[in-house]
Amino acid sequence: MGRPGLVGHRADGTAWSPRLSCTGLEIDAGSARLLTAEHQASQAVSAGSGRLVYHLQDAEAGLDLALTMELLPQGLLRMRATLLNTGARGDAADQTYFLDELSFALPLPLSASEILDFSGRWGLERTPQRRQVEVGCHLRESRHGRPGFDSAMMMYCGEPSFDFAHGSLWGLHVGHSGNSRSWLERTSTGRQVIAGGELLLPGEGRLAARQTYTSPWVYAQYAEGLDAAARQLHRWERTLPSHPGADRPVSLNVWEAVYFNHDLETLLNLAARAAQIGVERFVLDDGWFKGRRNDRAGLGDWTVDPQVWPQGLHPLVDRVRSLGMQFGLWVEPEMISVDSDLARSHPDWIMRARSELPTEWRHQQVLNLTIPQAWDHLRDRLDTLIDEYAIDYLKWDHNRDLIESGDATSGGSAAVHEQTLACYRLMDALRSRHPGLEIESCASGGGRIDLEMLCHVQRVWPSDCIDPHERQSIVRWTSQLAALEYLGSHIASPRSHTTGRVSDLSFRAGTALWGHFGFEWDLLSATDEDMSRLAEWVSFFKQHRQQLFTGDIVRRDVADGSIWLHGVVSQDRSQGLYQLVTRHRSPLSPRGMMPIPGLDRDRSYRLRTVLVGGGPAGLVLPPWASEPGGIVVPGAVLEDVGVHSPLLNPDQVLMLKADVEQQ
Repeated sequence: MGRPGLVGHRADGTAWSPRLSCTGLEIDAGSARLLTAEHQASQAVSAGSGRLVYHLQDAEAGLDLALTMELLPQGLLRMRATLLNTGARGDAADQTYFLDELSFALPLPLSASEILDFSGRWGLERTPQRRQVEVGCHLRESRHGRPGFDSAMMMYCGEPSFDFAHGSLWGLHVGHSGNSRSWLERTSTGRQVIAGGELLLPGEGRLAARQTYTSPWVYAQYAEGLDAAARQLHRWERTLPSHPGADRPVSLNVWEAVYFNHDLETLLNLAARAAQIGVERFVLDDGWFKGRRNDRAGLGDWTVDPQVWPQGLHPLVDRVRSLGMQFGLWVEPEMISVDSDLARSHPDWIMRARSELPTEWRHQQVLNLTIPQAWDHLRDRLDTLIDEYAIDYLKWDHNRDLIESGDATSGGSAAVHEQTLACYRLMDALRSRHPGLEIESCASGGGRIDLEMLCHVQRVWPSDCIDPHERQSIVRWTSQLAALEYLGSHIASPRSHTTGRVSDLSFRAGTALWGHFGFEWDLLSATDEDMSRLAEWVSFFKQHRQQLFTGDIVRRDVADGSIWLHGVVSQDRSQGLYQLVTRHRSPLSPRGMMPIPGLDRDRSYRLRTVLVGGGPAGLVLPPWASEPGGIVVPGAVLEDVGVHSPLLNPDQVLMLKADVEQQ
């Protein structure tokens, strides 16, 4: 009576009510076995992590379904299905099956009565929202052709008031970078499920006889508290072949320094200034290719503009490398400008659902990668660029939703599903040809972040807003899904280009530390004092990046939530690195007790403050923090009682370190 998981029909209106029966079960838990339907009841198997493949069939409807369920060692469950159209029975002339939806639903206890998911907009992605479960359906859909700024990300349902440390919760995430849907449904009969899958546009699920559709992976998890749920995901991500590792290079991206004004002398000076403070990767952003003096032209023409770069990029690249830095380049491969040589040569390569072009967004259209010739052209053009300049890193942008994204060569049929898969193939092909190449997923900021994308890229850009006040929340919640080493996190200009807010250097730098550290700032405008302090922050990041990107995150709301605590604790619990953040003024005394969580309760730790770059202005430390070398406190006391908070003004951060006390 609720939302179905399999929706489809044949042209004559039949096969709309399938009855799938299990015909076999494959079990892969060290030794593969196949159980027939007759043996399932008597041959139960319990073997921990592993894989089950259920074979389901409806002979009358002409459908076979292979349902794969994997329990990963980190505790995640993931599911995907392959539906085969075996053809209609009888002499039906049209054997086509039209699949509208294939989703997965998992049962939840009624004690799970509170939903946490996410919304947002450009520059304010992954804003948490909570609501009580009621009878009916809480449905979240993305029809952007990418997850979007308002993506639900991970939908959680748990016991009332579950938080970072407490409460049983169940989560579900659709690992797909195109259209998707997820929902939670409670019926008046007492049934409650959490569910999700790809959102197929009309015609995308059209299956001729013997054709198949394979769904994306849908991930599910159970945990006690949001921190435990995040740690499951992070530990799994760190096992992926595409994982970037913990030694993340300090980066400088020049977008907010020069925008489209590419001047070689300015960029050479920026490179020298960056190397002076220890930057390890220099990234040239939008504006380097043919005809690209603004955002209205050039996309698709991936050749260096000879008017701006008469010697190509070689003078800049050579200087960057001589300074000991890697070189990265901005591209937006899936997009095309109508004002481009490529569009004039191949107008049929522009995605459209009808004869007219879709409404422009950001003065651009979408290049149809489902056309083999277009895909080959793009791969070869990017391959040539990477070869010529030995590019280490691509900032891969995606600046518009896929609106009316059809295949013009087939009359405009919907093609978001195939376009998404073609993007994955292109990224993988380039990385296969160029081992060591890193790719960042940027989509006007955080518009395309999901677990499948993390299987193909080494970095994501959480938001185009790098105002540290906003970034504190954006990174806090993006790290619920993605480990910190994936999250590009830059020191912004003193006055935010997005919000206009002015922030102290210590707040901007401390906020940027909590992720893949770098700069989005015209360093030529920085004072000598600024540069000295920045060098301290760079050095601090390099000393601690292994810990940041291998440890377990812990998060707490202190007092009434006016203070946030972020932490990363090493796997062996010998060290903890924490960041204390004041979000706003509170009527409560700022001298309250602050827990230091995540450490071994049976060991003692030396806790001390770390004043990087001089620390925040006007800081007043409590007596314990003024002790030379800090104080020694048992882990249980730090967790259950805590220590007195320092006195910080709004929008300030303070670093704390805890090291196990040697006996």
